[in-house]
Amino acid sequence: MMPTQNNDVLQLRAEIAAGAARMVAQDGADYDTARRKAARQVLGVDRPAPNLMPDNLQIEDEVRKYQSLFGGPGHALRLNAMRETALQVMDQLADFRPYLTGAVLNGTAGEHDEIHLQLFADSAKEVEIYLLNRNVNIEISETPHFKGGRHDPVETVSFMWHKETIHAELYDFHDLRGALKPRGDGRLQRVDAAGLRALMANDETLEQDE
Repeated sequence: MMPTQNNDVLQLRAEIAAGAARMVAQDGADYDTARRKAARQVLGVDRPAPNLMPDNLQIEDEVRKYQSLFGGPGHALRLNAMRETALQVMDQLADFRPYLTGAVLNGTAGEHDEIHLQLFADSAKEVEIYLLNRNVNIEISETPHFKGGRHDPVETVSFMWHKETIHAELYDFHDLRGALKPRGDGRLQRVDAAGLRALMANDETLEQDE
């Protein structure tokens, strides 16, 4: 039965978000796939009304709640280890203005997540040559541009670093303009090495105060 009241819409959207979050945390599903599957489970239809679908921010909040409830100490240790590794890589790639983004930044990273960086360089080839000269085995793919479909996909290099998979999206330097604005909920979409260090120090302080 389709909802008729605003409260019904909000409740269904929350149920879909919670279901999607479980799939993200447990199975490593991407947000779009998890949202569609959760909507099908909750509503029993393949094409629900757009107003019933939670956005990524709502799903992310539910993933964070899920990790808080079920992740235990292991989640915090895993997240901190991934951030430490990200910081090491960012320091190595400092010439290419690296920024951390994704689940490792927002704190929802679990066992299925990998480290996502965005580099802003004069040339993608510079980054590839830098890594190859240091005997880093890389795989090259494409990732949709963070500014949307009207922009061409960007080249992405993937490699292993201390048993963690790193995906580094290679952007032109001018793409950095306007990229540091916070998200709609006030959280940062990407941070540089200094920002990551500050985030980790703040988390450590909070843990000590608890």
